[in-house]
Amino acid sequence: MQKKKIAVLFGGRSSEHEVSRVSAYSVIRHLPREKYDLVCVGITKDGRWYLFDGPAEEIPDGRWERSSRKTPAFLPPDRGVGGLVAAGPEGARTVPVDCVFPVLHGRNGEDGTVQGLLELCGIPFVGCGTLSSAVCMDKAVTHSLLSNAGIASAKYLWFYRHNYPGGKQKIKIKIEARLGYPVFVKPAASGSSVGVRKVAREEDLDAAVEEAAREGEKILVEEAVDGQEVECAVLGNLKPEASAVVGEIAPSAEFYDYDDKYKSGKSKLYIPAHLKEAAAQEVRATAVRAFRTLGCRGFARVDFFVRNGTEVLLNELNTIPGFTPISMYPKLWEASGVPYGELLDRLIELALEEHAQK
Repeated sequence: MQKKKIAVLFGGRSSEHEVSRVSAYSVIRHLPREKYDLVCVGITKDGRWYLFDGPAEEIPDGRWERSSRKTPAFLPPDRGVGGLVAAGPEGARTVPVDCVFPVLHGRNGEDGTVQGLLELCGIPFVGCGTLSSAVCMDKAVTHSLLSNAGIASAKYLWFYRHNYPGGKQKIKIKIEARLGYPVFVKPAASGSSVGVRKVAREEDLDAAVEEAAREGEKILVEEAVDGQEVECAVLGNLKPEASAVVGEIAPSAEFYDYDDKYKSGKSKLYIPAHLKEAAAQEVRATAVRAFRTLGCRGFARVDFFVRNGTEVLLNELNTIPGFTPISMYPKLWEASGVPYGELLDRLIELALEEHAQK
């Protein structure tokens, strides 16, 4: 059987660029070589695309960008091309691709922009489509749609950053009345806890809004839920399934922030989570329901709070969860009997299956 050619996209223009590189390296190492040939495509922070055929070990720390083994490349939105166009010293050449695995996090990666490009190109790709990617990236939209579907989440409100300077008193009154302190202030469309701050008193709100506003125009304020942070992995297209086990995060910081996730290494992951079976089953069922409600495909990691051991509150859906060595998504499937390589294989099969239905 002829091998499929898989293009792994990594890097990107978001604040999660470095996490993407580490995730991509892990994916590249675990993709079954007996079934797939790889094409590595790196995107720099300033948005330049390169075909990279050097050692994968140069990807995590960014050395690939200084390599002589990179070639400018791009994806033309022309369905007749069927792959990348690389512009080398001997002229342009086409690199055919059977499927794209976008290992990108954050803006311009998992927010529907790259997915829209790939749909224009007519190339199969792993993960959610344009609409569901955009919906899940914007947490204010996610909250609204899930609330309409009767799926419980933390109490929240949102506003545009340009409305804050002239309307801060009204916003502060609403926060006090609807949420109370402490609250979490975060950019509505960002990930990896970038730009997120816990605010215990009104006096600290301005600084938190300013920080969140650097990551996007829409600001989300949520009640601080006192409960367990748990996560569930979902896999599939029209008939998705949840991982057999649920994981739990015990942050070493005040909350599970960027440093705690990727730098300090002090947070603890518990697989399975310390939950009674009834709560774990509700988490799993709600994860699948939310996945279907928002039109997700392929995979997602669904994050929850569980208050008092029984009250399940959905936090967010991550349509391209981390694939680093410490990431929960592959760990949950491994604990559910699906090894890393087999998981990647199934994700590619789901992408090809979804594309065939279009």
